[in-house]
Amino acid sequence: MTEIDGSKSVGPLDRIEEIIAYVEAAKAVPMSRACKVDRAELIGMLEELQSELPADIRRSEAMLQERDKIIEAGEREADRIIGEAETEHARLVSRHEVTVSAEHEGNRIIGEARGEAQRLRDEVDEYVDTTLANFEQFLHRALSGVERGRDKMHTLREIGSFSPPQGESEDEKPLPQF
Repeated sequence: MTEIDGSKSVGPLDRIEEIIAYVEAAKAVPMSRACKVDRAELIGMLEELQSELPADIRRSEAMLQERDKIIEAGEREADRIIGEAETEHARLVSRHEVTVSAEHEGNRIIGEARGEAQRLRDEVDEYVDTTLANFEQFLHRALSGVERGRDKMHTLREIGSFSPPQGESEDEKPLPQF
């Protein structure tokens, strides 16, 4: 995360850790594994997490667009290099005295240009793949944390710590679905 005015900004994984810490620190129900949590506060924390995830998805889409731009630039550069090589090749071939030499040199230049173009494509693909793999791991960790939080919430609900106040049925105030 980046720092703004000396304070560290909070991301989705940090939010998940906060929620887990909040549930772990909740007051225990005597003679039970259940605990008491403030439903509104927990829901608020989960809604904050939910609002942050689309920003991360937008960042991944921006990374994909950047990857496409890099690939296009690499292809343009490769085409330019190949074009120059072919032009040089044609110029050299047009001279009768050096026709054989020119063909060899032109082929060598084209081969090098194609090799360089392939190397650039491979580097871009490796960079993008690594970046997307890191982002995929981040999203998996975030999703796992959300699932753990929901599981804990459902467990607490099943054992009664999320039971609705008297006179209010659970159908009237359902928990939000993510």
